[in-house]
Amino acid sequence: MAAGDVALSENQLIESLLADAEKRLSAQAASQDVAVTGSKPASLVKIPKVLATTKSSSKKEEELSVRSVAPKQPKNKTEDAGSDWFNMPKTNATPELVRDLKLLRMRNVLNPKQFFKKDTRTQLVPTYCQSGTIIEGPTEFYNARINRKERKKTLAEEVLASSDAMAKFKTKYSDIQTRKMSGRKGSYKKMMAQRYKKR
Repeated sequence: MAAGDVALSENQLIESLLADAEKRLSAQAASQDVAVTGSKPASLVKIPKVLATTKSSSKKEEELSVRSVAPKQPKNKTEDAGSDWFNMPKTNATPELVRDLKLLRMRNVLNPKQFFKKDTRTQLVPTYCQSGTIIEGPTEFYNARINRKERKKTLAEEVLASSDAMAKFKTKYSDIQTRKMSGRKGSYKKMMAQRYKKR
């Protein structure tokens, strides 16, 4: 009989829960009507404690459910700088371009007497850049033109071909070598040879 009592009590509990749910639904419908008319409902229905346990079980189900992972979509980075920059394409970092950009960064070595604004960029190759050749107009034939023999493909080739830059590089290299050689065995032998020549 005890099992029958338990079954009846469970059935009674379920029926009471259903009755409470019906009351709440009718109260919600009445409150919606009241909100339209502006008067307050006569009685408020209390939520039984049993529903609180059902909410916690649904939380457990949510915690235990498997989340479906959406595939990673590639970041939508544009391939050009935009219409404000005339749709300049992304930089294709070739070894020649990297060498030219390094040369531009070290332009104060080529002309140490001229002031150049300091380059504080950390990135050597910019995200968007272009390089090209300047085409002279017909009026600049004699004064602002480089002969065809002197034209080179890259800035580095032009610098190496110019005699002024090469002379500066040679003098700078010889200065560095003399500084490195001072105090060594060869410089000591030269000094001793000059001392003995004087006698």
